[in-house]
Amino acid sequence: MRARSPSAPIRLMHFVYSFHMGGLENVVIQLINRLPAGQYQHCLVSLTDMGDFVDRIQTPGVERVSLHKPPGHAIPLYPALYRLFRRYRPDVLHTCNLAALEVVPLAWLARVPVRIHAEHGWDANDPKGQNVKFQRLRKLYRPFVSHYVSVSQDLDQYLDQRIGVPSERRTLIANGVDTAQFSLPPDVKVRPEGCPFEPGRHWLIGTVGRLQTVKNQPLLARAFVRFLELYPAAREQARLVIVGEGPLRTEVERILSEAGVSHLAWLPGARADVATLLQSLDCFVLPSETEGTSCTLQEAMSCGLPSVATAVGGTPDLLTEGLTGRLVPSGDAEAMAQALMHYMLNPPLARKHGLAARAQAQRDFGMDAMVGHYDRLFQSS
Repeated sequence: MRARSPSAPIRLMHFVYSFHMGGLENVVIQLINRLPAGQYQHCLVSLTDMGDFVDRIQTPGVERVSLHKPPGHAIPLYPALYRLFRRYRPDVLHTCNLAALEVVPLAWLARVPVRIHAEHGWDANDPKGQNVKFQRLRKLYRPFVSHYVSVSQDLDQYLDQRIGVPSERRTLIANGVDTAQFSLPPDVKVRPEGCPFEPGRHWLIGTVGRLQTVKNQPLLARAFVRFLELYPAAREQARLVIVGEGPLRTEVERILSEAGVSHLAWLPGARADVATLLQSLDCFVLPSETEGTSCTLQEAMSCGLPSVATAVGGTPDLLTEGLTGRLVPSGDAEAMAQALMHYMLNPPLARKHGLAARAQAQRDFGMDAMVGHYDRLFQSS
């Protein structure tokens, strides 16, 4: 690390491809807001753009840079990137996921002393990490990365077995959750603003996430339709809530419309009141094709919800089958529908699993623990 006064803050540059609502972005926000005040000076850089989610930064003096990269390789931006590194002179560069990894050699060339790269989940075009081209790219960039962070066991194993990163150069740091904000709901649940359904009277099934391929919300829509076919009486109470925005919205709406159940579903788009939305639910669903460590699943568990999730990526490390939720095969709408029916017909079991999930979140998913791990890594690098 460059010579600096022991009392000077660490200049920490967070580098992402884009910055909109999502689990990765939430981790970056929490690091900026929660790392010890006065010990860090933050800069947030996006290769493309930033959305309103960036306004959740509470730490004063955080420089924000959007580079507005057009489609294609970032080579035309290299001169500007090099000047940015030389101007800001970060002590630590913190890049996230493959799309930001290509700037690491440039940071090395600009003499950024420490370059930490975090893998938060699989790329949308490589949901199982099997793309040979992406493996080769990661191996190509490997010598320029000082240390790696993965958020789940399967990602850590991928870095070990596929990319060849030795154990001393990688650390597993699971995502954290604010267990005070994401807490058990009040005795009388609050109806989220704009919600057409009544928590407590209706049995609300829900998910939160960007409507994109890897999150696979159409699977949940199909499972909801099948659930109503298996248990027609559920039409009186069961309601579906899908929070988020993205390219899959049209497909989700088509599935519900063709089944004639659009009136039983609410798609409010992206929302900032995620805690209130989760607390209004009776069952959380994570239908993803792949996951690292799902922040939203952790938040749902912290809210005391039983969950139905596809057994992919790091999800089985979070959710214990038959104890805190139900795991179903990826893409299996029938199994998901059966699991939903299982919980609706067994309220005491649903509550038991939800309380067990809350206890696990308090024990294992604390935000302070996650921030502490990053703090020690940034300080020791």
